[in-house]
Amino acid sequence: MKYFQMLCFMILLGGLAIATGEARDPFVHTYSIVAIDEKIGQIGVAVQSHWFSVGSDVTWAEAGVGAVATQSFTEVSYGPLGLQLMKAGKTAPDALKALIAIDKNPDVRQVAMIDAKGNIAVHTGKSCIPEAGQKIGKNFSAQANLMLKNTVWDAMGKAFDGTQGDLADRLVAALEAAQNESGDIRGMQSAAIIVVSTKSAGTPWAEKIVDLRVEDNPNPIEELKRLLTVRRAYDHMNKGDAYFSEKKMDQANKEYEIAEQLAPDNAEIKFWHAVTLATIGKIDEALPIFKKVFAIDKNWATLLPRLPKATLLPDDQQLIKKILSVVK
Repeated sequence: MKYFQMLCFMILLGGLAIATGEARDPFVHTYSIVAIDEKIGQIGVAVQSHWFSVGSDVTWAEAGVGAVATQSFTEVSYGPLGLQLMKAGKTAPDALKALIAIDKNPDVRQVAMIDAKGNIAVHTGKSCIPEAGQKIGKNFSAQANLMLKNTVWDAMGKAFDGTQGDLADRLVAALEAAQNESGDIRGMQSAAIIVVSTKSAGTPWAEKIVDLRVEDNPNPIEELKRLLTVRRAYDHMNKGDAYFSEKKMDQANKEYEIAEQLAPDNAEIKFWHAVTLATIGKIDEALPIFKKVFAIDKNWATLLPRLPKATLLPDDQQLIKKILSVVK
């Protein structure tokens, strides 16, 4: 009860900011989607706008709680306060209703919320700049304002429903569909995506599955897709590192192989893949990879002899000498 009373006090304080109608970034008009994948236990939000660093203000999500998109004449506090209300047990519709009630300018807001149980709420104020609208479907809400066409939100919903893959793939597909409908009348500039688990272990700082932003780019959605691939490569790298530390070299090698396939031009991924191969005695497989890495940057060759001290490579001078023999 004390927590809820404190939360109400915080909401009232936050309400002061909402009531002024003074948005820090008043022109974050955009298209976005909030969604849940109940089968894999993920919840997320994605956005694109002709506005610098759109993700800083629009996208909010917390594991085990929910996700929020706050846009149009943006009142940023809908994000953190919406999450706080949902964390306190409010459904997404109740949380949004409570915040709209203390907003003196709700007509210029567009806000969507989804909680970890899949409840969805969306508000498109009557003074949002046309074309503006929303589409609520099973497990998602797509919303947009200042669009060239009024077909954007329906296209986003169809793309989300019709795309295979994990939640991040489906969210990005929705953004692409919006852009294929001409999207923001002003064009493109930035994009962002956050995906978290529908359940929390009490460590929200470690429970973001995806958290990516493109701050300023002529084609932010393509860049977001590229970053998502790199992120996945590093996820496999991290798994490989974990197996490596446990001396499970075969499993580590498999993870590094997948990472290298996803990001074939990444020298660091190649380097640690080669180190793993050399450690498990597959030196003939490792040497061609080392050669490519050293050709990219000889500092990797400088690093190599330092690894035995950190127990990341056998303390075998003959092995190290053989590896360094491929330096050109």
